[in-house]
Amino acid sequence: MQEIYPGITVDAHTRFGKPVIKGTRVPVDLLVGKVGGGMSIAEVAQEYAVTPDDVLAALRYAAQR
Repeated sequence: MQEIYPGITVDAHTRFGKPVIKGTRVPVDLLVGKVGGGMSIAEVAQEYAVTPDDVLAALRYAAQR
């Protein structure tokens, strides 16, 4: 497992190497897509059992990429 951004990791054995929230199997692109689709950060965090800070980390990572 490699942390590629604060709170974001990749592992070839987890989700086929896609970036996920550290300590979970929740893909970054899923969270970004949900916020982009109109859900609030709080709603996304609650639905996927992550913190609002995790959702923000996913958004920051996506913006940087």
